[in-house]
Amino acid sequence: MEDVCEGKDFSFSKQEEHIQRFWSEIRAFENQLKRTESNPEYVFYDGPPFATGMPHYGHILTGTIKDAVTRYRSMTGWHVTRRFGWDCHGVPVEYEIDQMLGIRSREDVLAMGIPTYNEKCRGIVTRYVNEWEKVITRTGRWIDFKNDYKTMDPQFMESVWWVFAQLYEKKLVYRGFKVMPYSTGCKTPLSNFEAGSNYKDVSDPAIMIAFPLKDDPENAALVAFTTTPWTLPSNLALCINANFIYAKVKEKSSGKIYIVAESRLSSLPSRKTNLSAPNFAAQEGSTSEGATGCNSVDGKVKSGLDAETHELLENIAGASLVGKEYVPLFEYFAEFSDAFKVVADDFVKGDTGTGIVHLAPAFGEDDYRVCVEAGIVQEGEGLIVAVDADGCFTERISDFHGRYVKDADKDIINAVKAKGRLVSTGSMVHSYPFCWRSDTPLLNRAVPSWFVSVTKIKNQLLESNKQTYWVPDKAKEKRFHNWLENARDWAVSRSRFWGTPLPIWVSEDGEEKVVIDSIDELERRSGIKAIDLHRHFIDHITIPSSRGPEHGVLRRVDDVFDCWFESASMPYAYIHYPFENVELFEKNFPGHFVAEGLDQTRGWFYTLMVLSTALFGKPAFRNLICNGLVLAEDGRKMSKRLKNYPSPMEVIGDYGADALRLYLINSPVVRAESLRFKKDGVYSVVKDVFLPWYNAYRFLVQNAKRLEVEGFAPFVPIDPATLQTSSNVLDQWINSTTESLVQFVRQEMDAYRLYTVVPHLLKFIDNLTNIYVRFNRKRLKGRTGEDDCRISLSTLYHVLLTTCKAMAPFTPFFTERLYQNLRKVLDGAEESIHYCSFPSSNGMREERIEQSVTRMMTAIDLARAIRERHNIPLKAPLKEMVVAHPDADFLEDITGKLREYVMEELNVKAIIPCNDPLKYASLRAEPDFSVLGKRLGKSMGIVAKEIKAMSLPDILAFEKSGEVTISGHCLKLNDIKVVRQLKCPDNVTDKEIDAAGDGNVLVVLDLRADESLFEAGLAREVVNRIQKLRKKAGLEPTDIVEVYYEPLVDGKQILENIVSSQEQYIRESLGSPLLHHTLCPPQAVVFCKEEYRGVSGVSFIISLARPALIFKSEAILRKQNVC
Repeated sequence: MEDVCEGKDFSFSKQEEHIQRFWSEIRAFENQLKRTESNPEYVFYDGPPFATGMPHYGHILTGTIKDAVTRYRSMTGWHVTRRFGWDCHGVPVEYEIDQMLGIRSREDVLAMGIPTYNEKCRGIVTRYVNEWEKVITRTGRWIDFKNDYKTMDPQFMESVWWVFAQLYEKKLVYRGFKVMPYSTGCKTPLSNFEAGSNYKDVSDPAIMIAFPLKDDPENAALVAFTTTPWTLPSNLALCINANFIYAKVKEKSSGKIYIVAESRLSSLPSRKTNLSAPNFAAQEGSTSEGATGCNSVDGKVKSGLDAETHELLENIAGASLVGKEYVPLFEYFAEFSDAFKVVADDFVKGDTGTGIVHLAPAFGEDDYRVCVEAGIVQEGEGLIVAVDADGCFTERISDFHGRYVKDADKDIINAVKAKGRLVSTGSMVHSYPFCWRSDTPLLNRAVPSWFVSVTKIKNQLLESNKQTYWVPDKAKEKRFHNWLENARDWAVSRSRFWGTPLPIWVSEDGEEKVVIDSIDELERRSGIKAIDLHRHFIDHITIPSSRGPEHGVLRRVDDVFDCWFESASMPYAYIHYPFENVELFEKNFPGHFVAEGLDQTRGWFYTLMVLSTALFGKPAFRNLICNGLVLAEDGRKMSKRLKNYPSPMEVIGDYGADALRLYLINSPVVRAESLRFKKDGVYSVVKDVFLPWYNAYRFLVQNAKRLEVEGFAPFVPIDPATLQTSSNVLDQWINSTTESLVQFVRQEMDAYRLYTVVPHLLKFIDNLTNIYVRFNRKRLKGRTGEDDCRISLSTLYHVLLTTCKAMAPFTPFFTERLYQNLRKVLDGAEESIHYCSFPSSNGMREERIEQSVTRMMTAIDLARAIRERHNIPLKAPLKEMVVAHPDADFLEDITGKLREYVMEELNVKAIIPCNDPLKYASLRAEPDFSVLGKRLGKSMGIVAKEIKAMSLPDILAFEKSGEVTISGHCLKLNDIKVVRQLKCPDNVTDKEIDAAGDGNVLVVLDLRADESLFEAGLAREVVNRIQKLRKKAGLEPTDIVEVYYEPLVDGKQILENIVSSQEQYIRESLGSPLLHHTLCPPQAVVFCKEEYRGVSGVSFIISLARPALIFKSEAILRKQNVC
């Protein structure tokens, strides 16, 4: 193995770049795929991103999750094809071109020409592909960019056609009008899941309008409330709830009579509030049921009505209002003979507005549905939409023609006021949807579209969802399940240009319709072979009518697919199914794994589920990891404009990709929660994980090299089977804990719980460095003999090798770097760690030893705490430590196999076992007032008294059972504090002895000074100074030097005695004898010297010298004379 540098000189980022070059040279990813091609296929679906922007932390997060899982599966016997994909069509691309070319309307595109426009779009689709490949590859992700798939490829588009044709055959496709969230910025409707991704709090007008009833003797008017005045010119009906009670009130100042829901009387303007700012807040429990006493003056409910401004005349049953006609607000739709009447529906709620909703069927989903049901408009394409694609009024709304609707709100309100119909005006702040791409307000607008009838298969969707496994489960059972429960029909067409064209050809009379499922079928029907399926290559293609020439030809409809339909077709289209790869698909569907962000529960996960269920009656995937959002450190969305986050490449350059990967995986974001990204958090991973791990590896390499320096045979690791028979307890322990690590990682990775792995690794690395390496330094440095040294080094070698293999899916660079050095002493080692199989779990664990070592470390920590409490340094030896625990096996281990380690670590001369913790401690029970106070209330005093009176047997029984009943209250372990107090032996004070416990292990330290321990303590102090001096001189552990001491006046004889009496301890600690300065030859090169004064009353000088050759001049002269 090659020498390695100190941790502080190890550049993780530069080493990763070196490994990246190494992978390229040996074609590591390609060779891994080739070596596993005969293995079972593990199918992973990679959701396609758009390449019109740069990758961000969200992409790196999901990429890391995908990479870790697929690397693990490759190492556990699967062949995992990993092809990158690109979303090439749709609004994101068109929007970029529109901004670039100054395109403002659909007419601008038509004037330019669809061929020119589409080729412009094609030209920018791959604009950032090289940057994506650079960033993604630098993060350590192995995925095929050369054999990628693109949604604009003809093969992909052909499979999309096939998918749609299958849905059409299953009668799951229809054409209709639907009110959808519409982006005037992008001039396209958005899917419901797109529309819900960008809400903002905005201030909108909030007005009440009077609609006088026709033929009403009192000229009473229904009062409706709206925050969208721009919809009023298109009003065709008013909707009430037939189950509500409505109140007729008279405004005292004007004599006008209004009708509102009884539960919303408080919404009318009053003198108590502000006449121009009505109260729109919800009233709890205010909805009335039925019409009991609706005409009884005694039954009037005046709650919320200001008696100074309004007089309650009577109550009216909601059902009695249905069918009544009212005076239209505007005359733009006067020809609608069945309009301008009252209808009823349960969507009207009694806790907001006035309980009366104005309906404009072209601009509200419920409005459209209710008006169709009432016969006011006909379902289909005859609906008049008086707002164009740019969000401006059409010629029908003559007074506001050409105005952007929201800009016209103020003038519309003034027009309502001029007609004497404005009851009140004000404003309200509410959450409103904006376009996620153009950041413009969305409008609800009716558009003709082709729909997939999702509601028909809702029950099948819910059943398909049950067949999937999600991490975290709550994302499936709550968020996704609820979304499926409320699934609505999916509008899959867009009236756009750059996309996969709908394969629908329709005759001029609309009577004949053909849905094409392949390029071949199009050629058979039309006689034309299409080489590209985009609009400008196929829009001219016609199909002869099957009814004869007299019926003309069929032409393709203008629409293209929503890009979500394309990405949802990915499981089939990326392998060109069913035109190719039929066996591959049918053997491995559903796919094994997908992973994306939480927002995809309403996006890709949902559309995948819809298509797979509709096509095959099953989910598209079996296992899913759903991650949360990566936010800036301030909790806000990461923003290039705000510059509130460091660039990913900056972080990777500073700390390496592996550190970033572990930081992301070991965070709440992998449990579908949000993460506030902190660069310092990535540094903490380097400090807490990689540097200790690296130092353990470096310690192995240094001491393996030392064998050669000292003249022994080169280090070759002993085989693991032989090492399993080691009699050393810490060898047995570390082998067992390594087995535990492998078992745990396998278990968690098989369950897709990546976030549990890093905490376990942290604990393992801590145990490896602070227990195995720390406690075995003498063995690893050869102080206990060559054979024992080789056993311990081999054990450490195989532990590090196994750890690297187990962690390779998570930290591909670092594990490769270590492996490349470790493999040099291993015959038959694979060229790359990523060609290795994942460590197998042989089940050979020593659970007793694992538990005993855990308890030993607890005892050591408790003893250290006692020393700190009394300011006694570890270098000061203590006479005795008592370890109290009822487990005889543990006491046997800690006074037998583990005794030497405990004594050396704690610097105590004796360990006394005790199986009765109560010998050194008294117990008493105290109530936890913070827990019990609120729960028990007045009973607290009585219960507290009885708790404090608990006897020792009562307390022990309580600890054993975990509960006790006191005064009728069942109390648990967290309700009662069991306080342990030191019970000093006879003739010993609490300053001479102290104890610490954790409720399991009790440690008692004898703190009394003992002169017989002085020499051992001072020897430790001297060794400590020498070791610090070696480090100060920049020496490596393998560097051989001679160490000399020179006693000074203070304590001269004491130091001489200690060097003599503690000679064995000093030699073992330093690896060489401590020599008197008079033995230093004149030729010696002293390169470091330091004076120490007042070390436990002793002063001395330590010198470090290089071993020097001594030449005898007489012998040299004799030799010369002979010659």
